[in-house]
Amino acid sequence: MRKDTSNSTERRKTLMRVWRYIRRERWSLILSLLCAAASVALTVYIPILLGQAIDHILGPGRVDFPVVAEQLLKAAVLVGITALLQWIMNTANNRITYRVVERMRQDAFCHLQRLPLRYLDGHPIGDIVSRIITDVDQFADGLLMGFTQLFTGLATLLCVLLFMLAIHPLITLVVVVLTPLSLLIASFIARRTFSLFQEQAAIRGEQTAFVDERVNQQKLIQAFGQEQENGDRFDDINARLERCSRRATFFASLVNPTTRFINSTIYAGVGLAGALAAISGSLTVGGLTIFLNYAGQYAKPFNEISGVVTELQNALACAGRFFALLDEPAESPNPSHTLPHPVTGSVEMDNISFSYHPDKPLLQDIRLQVQPGQRIAIVGPTGCGKTTLINLLMRFYDVDTGTIRVQGTDIREVSRQSLRANYGMVLQDTWLKSGTVRENILFGRPNASEEEMIAAAKAAHAHNFILRLPQGYDTPLSPENNTLSLGQRQLLCIARVMLCQPPILILDEATSSIDAVTERRVQAAFDKLMKGRTTFIVAHRLSTIRTADCILVMKDGAIVEQGRHEELLKKGGFYATLYNSQFAGT
Repeated sequence: MRKDTSNSTERRKTLMRVWRYIRRERWSLILSLLCAAASVALTVYIPILLGQAIDHILGPGRVDFPVVAEQLLKAAVLVGITALLQWIMNTANNRITYRVVERMRQDAFCHLQRLPLRYLDGHPIGDIVSRIITDVDQFADGLLMGFTQLFTGLATLLCVLLFMLAIHPLITLVVVVLTPLSLLIASFIARRTFSLFQEQAAIRGEQTAFVDERVNQQKLIQAFGQEQENGDRFDDINARLERCSRRATFFASLVNPTTRFINSTIYAGVGLAGALAAISGSLTVGGLTIFLNYAGQYAKPFNEISGVVTELQNALACAGRFFALLDEPAESPNPSHTLPHPVTGSVEMDNISFSYHPDKPLLQDIRLQVQPGQRIAIVGPTGCGKTTLINLLMRFYDVDTGTIRVQGTDIREVSRQSLRANYGMVLQDTWLKSGTVRENILFGRPNASEEEMIAAAKAAHAHNFILRLPQGYDTPLSPENNTLSLGQRQLLCIARVMLCQPPILILDEATSSIDAVTERRVQAAFDKLMKGRTTFIVAHRLSTIRTADCILVMKDGAIVEQGRHEELLKKGGFYATLYNSQFAGT
């Protein structure tokens, strides 16, 4: 009972949020409702015209053809008007549905860009994509069916009852007495199917995430011979989805036949009561025909609404998952202030501490003073916090305690856009967006001239291989493009940063995928680029940071040593151990 109450509350909250989207299309909604009401009224009135025509067919030679023809002509005109009204209503419903879906996806995408990396790091990308794409599509299908059939169905029920009451209240009583049975059955099954559709949507998201991850890592899976294990895991997810979907479909499929049975009972009851009334003379044959027609019209909305209820349960379950994504807290408020200009590159870390999980401390009491133009190398074993320090500097995460200042300003007091506009970042993991080579190099500075772009490519030693591509700088690329080597992709990323000319550089193993000859050339280009710029270099190959002004040696989340290369070697401490371990035997 408690679970049913919880589901009911959740459905109400979801419906209220859906309504906030729908009410922005109020004029289309009003148009749809007016057309639905008018088309239903005309549809319900047509049987009266046919009944009146029947009442003028009294027997052989006793047919009032002018009246019959007049009634049939009126009915034909009303049928045409009804068809036009239903077309307008469907057009309005489509507009409402797809405008709502458009706004939902816009809101989701905007919110996604404001979500902290902590959330994105902790959730499968495939599941997030499933919520924005698949779940919204499922919701759209249910919403479209709801607008198309729910309004007309309810309006038909109301109009039919009113017309039946006007013609013969006692026969209408048969309909009113039997109707609650159909409503109770539909409501009972709807409550059962909502939780099943919730589970189905969750497993579908899990499946999407699994497939997305495996497709992207197929080379690695084949290299380690894990095809069978991954196939087994996919079969397990697929089997759970099949079981859940089968149960949801089973309960959902019960609605239509049970309501059809009740509606057939109502039709039979109306036919029996109407026949007795016709025999007694209180109802004409045409009136009986009208009632039987109304009984059929009365039954049809129940069959449609029963299907709509099933679709709406699925739609609401999918909408719930979508809104759960929107409810994730965004990043802390973004101030509108900018860094003081010009930015010379001074950086200060004052007693900062940070951890990804409260019970697992990572960085503790980090203190650092960086002067403009200095080159700071960060070294240490895997997991010591090197990349985390860079994430804090870029404000991908906020410190737990302490302060990071750039140009003497707390970075939490300026906008993230203003802060990051002063950084140039080259990561070990390359990323290229879908677009041409030109668009990828211009990514950080779209207004740069052709000459500046080519100069940056030449400085990164990427110009020659770009010219050898099929379309040169206009060659299309994608994140999954395999026509470029990893080293070539990294050269494009380096050219992108060189074009921006930022006052602060962050190089996280920026030349790790480049051959030794090209690395020396790119390193020479970096030396030119780094002149007068503050540079943070995360390095695993210690030979690349001998000329750094200061080397930070990290271990277990703390800076255990700092100084120049020669000074640290003379100390014979942890840095010397790291350095000698790399060059032992050479």
